[in-house]
Amino acid sequence: MAAQQVRDGFVELYGTEPEGVWSAPGRVNLIGEHTDYNDGFVMPFALPHTAVAAVSRRTDGVLRLHSSDVEGSVVELRLDDLAPESDRNWTAYPAGVVWALREAGHPVTGADVHLASTVPAGAGLSSSAALEVVVALALNDLYDLGLQRWQLARLCQRAENVYVGAPTGIMDQTASACCEAGHALFLDTRDLSQKQIPFDLAAEGMVLLVVDTRVKHSHSEGEYGKRRAGCERGAALLGVDALRDIPYGELDAALARLGDDEEAVRLVRHVVTEDERVEKTIALLESGETRAIGPVLIAGHASLRDDFRISCPELDLVVDTALATGALGARMTGGGFGGSAIVLAEAADVETITKAVQEAFAAAEFTAPRVFEAVPSAGARRLV
Repeated sequence: MAAQQVRDGFVELYGTEPEGVWSAPGRVNLIGEHTDYNDGFVMPFALPHTAVAAVSRRTDGVLRLHSSDVEGSVVELRLDDLAPESDRNWTAYPAGVVWALREAGHPVTGADVHLASTVPAGAGLSSSAALEVVVALALNDLYDLGLQRWQLARLCQRAENVYVGAPTGIMDQTASACCEAGHALFLDTRDLSQKQIPFDLAAEGMVLLVVDTRVKHSHSEGEYGKRRAGCERGAALLGVDALRDIPYGELDAALARLGDDEEAVRLVRHVVTEDERVEKTIALLESGETRAIGPVLIAGHASLRDDFRISCPELDLVVDTALATGALGARMTGGGFGGSAIVLAEAADVETITKAVQEAFAAAEFTAPRVFEAVPSAGARRLV
């Protein structure tokens, strides 16, 4: 249905049939937060919520962009005029992909693009990565570029880092491009090796909820960049290329070397323990002890709240309320400073937990949250 609607929108806008329709999902990160730009481990899975794009090639060096989710007419850009950090609108994400492909030497000569997305924006669910990946996959197919999924993810990350100006890691784009239905993706962000980990909660009588707090965040604003710079400073102080290189068993000694540099201690401790939590989660899932990942999620939230200091009252309220109402585990997910939390629960407890969270938000006079089930879904693909 989404493919047909976007195709019809393309025809209405541009007066011709698109050459194809593609989709790319948002993602939830099960565990492994702010580890990706530290060469560490992450474990996202794709959501059923997707960005869908109808696309055709052009040969005149023009890029035309339109989104049914944003008010306004078609935006027309000349490829030769695309330049990093020249665009502060939504169009920077698809335009950045075209710029990155051309910078890498790929012969993209223009495109007409019409987009629609069901990935909630600003919720920490990678709505921007979904936009990037769906356009990259479409152009890869249409121009027969022959790029692998991980290569597309790299180019999309470059688009977001350089063109948009947001210092994100590689996780979001890789998850959107590479996840498989019914699995979480274990990604080593240093060598980009991947392993699909079966993650079928329904078969075990459990549900993973996403609670979108409706508190908007933006990666390109300063706090995310400050955390990344702080991690890089910590690695430099410890004489390693990245915090990934500090073994968990040597964490105490590393922290002692940082002395009274309280910020470095906090950031280093979070990243090193978070990598350990990813490995522990994989071991538990592969041994069939899925419910036992609950305490790992809880520990991850405490680390993000207390050491990395990127939570907020709304996220803490979700986690505290869910746990007090019987959840197996809960934590904030995504870049922080708003966005979403995840809640692992027995299927029988979902209604009770959801109601308790909604009532807690109402009592605190917060905006009502959006709550939905996260089902591990397929990565980017051609629909038509």
